[in-house]
Amino acid sequence: MTPQQIAEYIQQNDVQKIRFAFADIDGVLRGKIIHRKKFLEGLEAGYGFCDVVFGWDIHDAPYDNVRLTGWHSGYPDTPTRIDLGTFRRIPWEDDLPFFLADFSRPDGPDLPACPRSLLKRIAAQCRDMGYHAEFAQEFEWFNFRETPQTLHEKGFRNPEPLTPGMFGYSILRPSLESAFHQDLFDLMAGFDIPLEGLHTETGPGVYEAALFHDEVVRAADKAVLFKTGVKEIAYRHGLVATFMAKWNADLPGCSGHIHQSLWDPENTRNLFYAPDRPNRMSELFEHYVAGQLHCLPQILPMFAPTINSYKRLVEGAWAPTTVTWAIGNRTTALRVLNDSEAHTRVEHRVAGSDSNPYLALAASLASGLYGIRNRLPLTIPPTEGNGYADLRNGRLPANLWEATQVMKTSELAADLFGTGFVEHFTATREWEWRQYARAVSDWELKRYFELV
Repeated sequence: MTPQQIAEYIQQNDVQKIRFAFADIDGVLRGKIIHRKKFLEGLEAGYGFCDVVFGWDIHDAPYDNVRLTGWHSGYPDTPTRIDLGTFRRIPWEDDLPFFLADFSRPDGPDLPACPRSLLKRIAAQCRDMGYHAEFAQEFEWFNFRETPQTLHEKGFRNPEPLTPGMFGYSILRPSLESAFHQDLFDLMAGFDIPLEGLHTETGPGVYEAALFHDEVVRAADKAVLFKTGVKEIAYRHGLVATFMAKWNADLPGCSGHIHQSLWDPENTRNLFYAPDRPNRMSELFEHYVAGQLHCLPQILPMFAPTINSYKRLVEGAWAPTTVTWAIGNRTTALRVLNDSEAHTRVEHRVAGSDSNPYLALAASLASGLYGIRNRLPLTIPPTEGNGYADLRNGRLPANLWEATQVMKTSELAADLFGTGFVEHFTATREWEWRQYARAVSDWELKRYFELV
């Protein structure tokens, strides 16, 4: 919609307030509700937002190790752009108008820390190379019969799951909470995030949803809004949803798999599909997969950004640990699906449900394009059988600190995303590790309190 069309909609529908939001470095949506007057004025003059949102962590503690902003800069306002193309209404908020924003600039460099701006830049590179990128993310998450207050009161220990037992793909379990289950499907559709599928996964109170594929930036927008939307809908049913990668050591982790393919500019022909070639993979597809495998160990924090992410990336937990690919194999980092042109794609299985969709999709696309630009050959043969045992191309870094140090010193990462982003992002991941290193865990208390 054009600014004039938006203004006419607001006037004709007597809209008094508008919500807008953007994703911070952790993928958390930050934003506000503003009056129609401020919104309409900003369509011409722009908006400002305090850049502390990129100067503090997921719990609003200011970083002491970043240069982008801080006490040294005084946390000034930074120009923010509302993307009118993201207009939608929030069904569970009386159809409140909503827009996504970012910190891209039409007449200068983008804010290096802005995840959406980074993805837009990578998507533009893809278009300049003559490709249309179709992406989709799918998520697993756990639901609990709790509120934020009860979780804090019990110290986040022993939350009550929505339903008991291991009921993957169950028809019975969703019927216990039919109103919540139906609201997820219907309200998301009303929020312009239609779900391709929604079902229970194996575990108490765990669901999985697959989003329809879309152009890569729109796909990331939908993924970010889906995660927050699930949490808001859950609140309205007296529930709390978590997208932690691994909330319980004895239960499966939660993935955020990324499905991706490249099409011709008109989006009519899948450029990955070649029925007469081995594995029905085009040469372009092979370069793309080779690029992803080559880059993956050097940009892992963009797929696994938290301490907890690496509790999921362990053997036998339906998450990869090795730099591998295969046809239809769920134990490898990359899984190729190629039964027809319409469905041919690569599924990136490393990304967890806790990933920032903008960064995870940017990392996926940029690494694939790297393989295409450099015509990297797919020299790694597809894994046969157990991907955990296939060590021909090495293992992934085992924790956030190790992965961050690799990315911090990677010339490839700086080439793909710019030194400004890499410097800021890896500093925030080092901060995250420092907070973890200071904490005394329940495991330490149980193991050492009495006996040492």
